[in-house]
Amino acid sequence: MPFVCPIHASSLQEAKKLQEGLRLRVQAISLTTEIRLIAGADVSCDMNSNWGVGGVVVCDAHTYKIVDQASFRGSISFPYVPGYLSFRELPLLLPAFERLSRKPDLVLCDAQGIAHPRRFGLACHLGVALDCPSIGCAKSRLVGEYVEPPSDRGARVPLALESEVVGAVVRTRTGVAPLYISIGHKITLDEAVDWVLRATPRYRVPEPIRWAHKLVNQVRVKQSD
Repeated sequence: MPFVCPIHASSLQEAKKLQEGLRLRVQAISLTTEIRLIAGADVSCDMNSNWGVGGVVVCDAHTYKIVDQASFRGSISFPYVPGYLSFRELPLLLPAFERLSRKPDLVLCDAQGIAHPRRFGLACHLGVALDCPSIGCAKSRLVGEYVEPPSDRGARVPLALESEVVGAVVRTRTGVAPLYISIGHKITLDEAVDWVLRATPRYRVPEPIRWAHKLVNQVRVKQSD
C-alpha cells in the first residue's frame, strides 16, 4: 500500500509547514466507489516509555464483523502537542496498514479531520497518505464553536471556525455526549455523518474504532509483560 506524502517532521516549525502545504491535497468530494470494507484506526502509547502500538481493524461495512486486522509496535520520536498528533501517530499506523491483507474503502479515525487549526488533522493526513476516503471522528473538540445539539440520536449541528463550517457535532446515542465529525479526505461532510451514524448501532463510538481501540490496548499490554 503506497504512501503518497511525508509523515515525519523534526520540529514543530517543520510540521506546521508540512500541514499548511499538505492541506491543499485534501479533497472534499463525494465518494466515488462503493464502501464494502470500513476500517478503524487507533494508537495506544506506553506512558512510561517512548514506544506505542498502532492498529487498524477492517470490518464489513454492513455487518461490522471483523474481516482483517493488523498492528505495529514502534518507537515514538515526536512529542505530544495538540494539533500535531499525526506526526506522532502515523509512523505507527501506516506500518499497520501495510500489514493488512484487505484494503479498506473508508477509514474512521479517533482524531480530527479539517476541524483543526490548519485544516489538516490526523484523519486528513492519514487519508492523503493512503489516498483513501477518511473521516475524523473525535470524542472532544479541538477548535470551533457550536450550539448544543438536541439530545436525540442523529441530531447534528454545525461546527464553525472563523465563519467556516469545518465539521458537525453529532449525537450518536440519545442523551449521550456528541462526537465531533469532520472530513478527512475524499468524502463530504454529509456522507461522513451518515457513515458515522451507520457505524454506531449500539455505542457512542463507531464499531471499527472500538475494535481498533481494543486491539492496540491488548497488544500494548501483552508486549509490556
